[in-house]
Amino acid sequence: MDNRDIIVIGASAGGLGALTRLFGGMPRECAPTVFVVVHIAPTAKSALPQLLDRIGWLPAFHPTDEEPIRPGHIHVAPPDHHLLVHRDRVLIRRGPRENRTRPAADPLFRSAAVAFGSRVVGIVLSGTLDDGTSGLRAIRRCGGIGIAQDPEEAEWSGMPRSAVERGEVDHVLPLDGMPALLVRLAAESAPPSPPVPLDIATEARIAEQEFTTMSDDTRAVGRPTTLSCPECGGGLSEIQDGPVLRFRCQVGHAYSPDSMEEAQTETMEKALWVALRTHEERVELFRRLAAHARERGQSQIAANWDQQMQEARQNAELLRSVLSKPEVKRTSEQKKR
Repeated sequence: MDNRDIIVIGASAGGLGALTRLFGGMPRECAPTVFVVVHIAPTAKSALPQLLDRIGWLPAFHPTDEEPIRPGHIHVAPPDHHLLVHRDRVLIRRGPRENRTRPAADPLFRSAAVAFGSRVVGIVLSGTLDDGTSGLRAIRRCGGIGIAQDPEEAEWSGMPRSAVERGEVDHVLPLDGMPALLVRLAAESAPPSPPVPLDIATEARIAEQEFTTMSDDTRAVGRPTTLSCPECGGGLSEIQDGPVLRFRCQVGHAYSPDSMEEAQTETMEKALWVALRTHEERVELFRRLAAHARERGQSQIAANWDQQMQEARQNAELLRSVLSKPEVKRTSEQKKR
């Protein structure tokens, strides 16, 4: 009988500090197999394995695609790639971004749920927005355990708070209390795993296929909507994931509720800035055309250009007033902290 010895962890802002405290409290005689996703800029060079190595619990490394799983090691997602697992190996995929990030916690969590069922313990640590919530639900539906850092102690509470408020956790506790729980769980025999739900298996497959995903996979887990993907402009399908409504497009980009709202806000702000720039250019264009008309004694034509210049200036001022409002100016970190 296998134990609950597969640990998958998702974190974002504040994640390094949380991992340092968690791993620093783990006894060396407890050696589960660990997989870690921390949101990181795609062009960054990750030193996370080296930093985790210094803690002295388990050796950490960036795995390569199709590499065998190393028991008793910490497998860390490399920048700009999803970390996924099969029964005996890891997959490193540059597939569609989920929750506007790659790597993301949800794809890792789903793949572990499909591969290892009730052996999996999923943990959501400090971070913004709600990546990891859907993945924890998948883990629990496949017989595993969901854990969230106490949002009140998290440096950034968005990710753990989302998991807690949406009911996808079995344990909520501070970092100092997690090692004892993980040691106990790792010593337990995992119960028989239930059959893997079709929707979880399908979404896990989507993450593996990089950019060759067919729309049939999306339709299998969701219903078409009139909404468009903020990233690629493709049609979105809605996925009823328990109490939560999520979205996925035909090529695989996926959005939780918070990340979808954040993406639309960013798209709207970008459109407003483009519109402002366009109106300011129109003001300058009409000013030049009016001046050119006056130089040639065309007073009526100049007056028409002046009128259009005033209208463009008024539109630009209106857009400036909208962009200066707090709800547009605030960043996603401030909004979800």
